[in-house]
Amino acid sequence: MGQHAEIRAVLAAEGLEPHAWSNRAGFGYDWHDHPYRKVLYCVEGSITFHTDEGDVELRTGDRLDLPPGTRHAATVGPAGVTCLEAARPIR
Repeated sequence: MGQHAEIRAVLAAEGLEPHAWSNRAGFGYDWHDHPYRKVLYCVEGSITFHTDEGDVELRTGDRLDLPPGTRHAATVGPAGVTCLEAARPIR
């Protein structure tokens, strides 16, 4: 089983339905937040998430869990990035 499938299985075991997305090198996301817990795995490449508490760099295989309402932005690394992301509803 490839890493993509393994990560999907981990998220499915947590009751989450991930979707995949990719971006080119240097792409940036402006500051925003979500009303849900964001669960994200970096599957290929790298991406740096910027938060009010500091930067978090993700490389292949790394996971990020952002609580609801966490302000963040992101910058894609030099080789681009592919991620699997899911939303955990607030209970």
